[in-house]
Amino acid sequence: MSVASYLREFCRIGWIKKFLTAKTAPLQAPAHFRDFPELTGNECTHCLECRMICPAPGAIDVIQREDGKWEPQIIRGHCFRCGYCVEICPEEVLASGDILAKRHEQNLAFTHEYEVLVNPLLCMGCGNCCTACPVNREIDPDMGAGGTSVSTDVLMRIEKGKNTVLHNDLCKGCKVCEDTCPNGAMHVARRVEAIQTEER
Repeated sequence: MSVASYLREFCRIGWIKKFLTAKTAPLQAPAHFRDFPELTGNECTHCLECRMICPAPGAIDVIQREDGKWEPQIIRGHCFRCGYCVEICPEEVLASGDILAKRHEQNLAFTHEYEVLVNPLLCMGCGNCCTACPVNREIDPDMGAGGTSVSTDVLMRIEKGKNTVLHNDLCKGCKVCEDTCPNGAMHVARRVEAIQTEER
């Protein structure tokens, strides 16, 4: 085909009109598309499970509004839209795509547990983690400043100059011990398992 044939084809009035007025169909996100989580209007109970399960540091925070109610806040620069916070929230405070619909349809739920790990090489036995732990404070309000306690019911205490974890099952995953340890000796490991519950 010669150049003249191409020019004749592309210079037709009909072709030029179609070319100049061409429109693409509007983009529509499919139902399964996970955008940044949004509030549903349900009341947050400040259980912090959304923060505990979030794999992206600094992606979600739970703040208290002026009216005293709690509200999760998504930090978009850190969130990568995995949807875990939506799936785990017992009050369905957040929504994204069809996650909540699928959760109801398939009767999905999460079980989780936490394990407090102490690096004995880094732990200097200062007791900051023990005294800051909210579980410890509730069980033994008289815990010594150095993290010593006469109670064996506490989550952890200082024994022989090192932090000793007594009851991992009491850990709520708040990671206060991690934040207060000056040597980075503390780590809260999270184990999460998705299960299918009986039909509701």
